[in-house]
Amino acid sequence: MPCVVLLSVEPYVAFRPRLVRLAYGLLGDLQESEDVVQDAWLRLTRADEQPEDVEGWLVVTVSRLALDVLKSARKRREEYVGPWLPEPVVDADPADRVTLDESLSLAMFVVLESLSPAERTAFVLHDVFGVPFDQVARAVGRTPAACRQLAARARRHVQERAPRFDVDVDDHKRVVDAFAAACAGRDIEGLLAVLDPDVVLRSDGGGLVRAALRPISGASKVARFLAGIQQGGFRPVTVNGLPGLVRDDPPAVYGLAVRQGRIVEVDIVRNPEKLRSLR
Repeated sequence: MPCVVLLSVEPYVAFRPRLVRLAYGLLGDLQESEDVVQDAWLRLTRADEQPEDVEGWLVVTVSRLALDVLKSARKRREEYVGPWLPEPVVDADPADRVTLDESLSLAMFVVLESLSPAERTAFVLHDVFGVPFDQVARAVGRTPAACRQLAARARRHVQERAPRFDVDVDDHKRVVDAFAAACAGRDIEGLLAVLDPDVVLRSDGGGLVRAALRPISGASKVARFLAGIQQGGFRPVTVNGLPGLVRDDPPAVYGLAVRQGRIVEVDIVRNPEKLRSLR
């Protein structure tokens, strides 16, 4: 029978928010992220010897476990009905402090999905969370030099494909508010005023509710689609660290990427399995 070490829960409480954010950056699923962090903590309590660097040990273990989950999830996501989007983090509970910034926006997850599991892990750990490459190497199972190459390749890919955001949150919020008003009023002209000509809309219903099965491109097509589906009003919220919207009837979360005062990406999560935070 393995020896269970009685550890103070204080390190777990202190490290948990960062560990959940890290796992979420790899998985895009809050429940799976929380499960991975819990599993890592239980493994620590059952270890024969305690590491000198508890946080570093937990970062590596959480990353390894999340990487295993990510590898198994890729096949499921290849068979996913329609575009896949992550479970959105909406107005995170201050008590949990599982808060995010725009580096893990819904739009960024679309780009991360195109990376290999190893590239994604190296990029998220090092570039998003500042984990040193010696720890990244232990998590990925490669040398630090190989992990630097993985991160560099992923970084180039992200820079080429990730949307660039307006950094002013107040400006972002004004655009989001105008978008909400135009959607609620089925105002196509109002939508065209805030949508970038090359805007892309993705709608994730997971095959469980009605949603667009393919991304919709172009301001005119996106405006007509939005004007045709709106029912009920919106609530302003924070979605993955950026101003966004929640619609209660039917339930949906809207993540909006804004650049130079125009919306360049609209990501709508309607899959009820990903809207647990709204219940």
